[in-house]
Amino acid sequence: MDWKSRRVEATLEQALVEDRATSDVTTAITIEPGLRAAGTVFARQDCVISGLGCIPRYLEIFIRLDKKNSTRFEVINHPEMFDGVRVKKGQAVAVIRSNARAILACERVILNLMQRMSGISTTTRAYVNAVAGTKTKVLDTRKTVPGLRLLDKYAVRCGGGESHRLDLSDGILIKSTHIELGGGIPKVLARAFAQRTPGQIVQCEVRNLAELDQALAGGAESLLLDNMTLAETKKAAGIVHSRGLAIPLEASGGITLENIHKYALAGVDYISVSALTQSTVAVELSMRVTTDIF
Repeated sequence: MDWKSRRVEATLEQALVEDRATSDVTTAITIEPGLRAAGTVFARQDCVISGLGCIPRYLEIFIRLDKKNSTRFEVINHPEMFDGVRVKKGQAVAVIRSNARAILACERVILNLMQRMSGISTTTRAYVNAVAGTKTKVLDTRKTVPGLRLLDKYAVRCGGGESHRLDLSDGILIKSTHIELGGGIPKVLARAFAQRTPGQIVQCEVRNLAELDQALAGGAESLLLDNMTLAETKKAAGIVHSRGLAIPLEASGGITLENIHKYALAGVDYISVSALTQSTVAVELSMRVTTDIF
């Protein structure tokens, strides 16, 4: 993750602006301007940690925004602590040493982002573990919080998952709406092959075995089996494999932590799960702030 990219920086800065971090009236009234402090981030539950890189970036951006606060800071991580590591309840994740006002101003935005990202990574790891021993890989989807897609998808990777598409420009995926509006599978596939740029793979969504046959006849190079039952998924994979076709198969829709292993055994190469980013539960992290002397 490039934490200094313009897109990421804009997202982090917006969170500080939203929280009016440079106008923290309570801290300004109660905390001496020169007080130094140490803020230790703790895990309050077992989880897969993600988002550590946001800590120094939030502080850098805050110092830039707060014209009155020119301070130095240090973020200390244990050598074995990095994004994607599983941590135990009560374990220290990072220590921030800086001006007390800067730490308190950034505390909530740091925790908000890291809790969400770590929740995504933890959920993803559970799904990845559920398909362990099979050839199937777990993918995310575009169902992310607006403005947080890069961070959401990075958190998926920290949990061991992979990205399907970053955005609409990232590959050709012909879905049911394209098929209906474009005149059917044969017609839209023909258009896709005629107009794609070199290197682009044409993936086609199919909802039943009849559409599967049409997509195969049209030369689809990858298939998304959408909302098919487990039995239908097995049949679809069997048809493709019986024809000796090396076409990647992706299952999506209605797949949960409880049934993902069965779908993996059905013969698909990928399973995309919107729950990784759409309905994940944030993990519990906290920050303990104490006085510190440099």
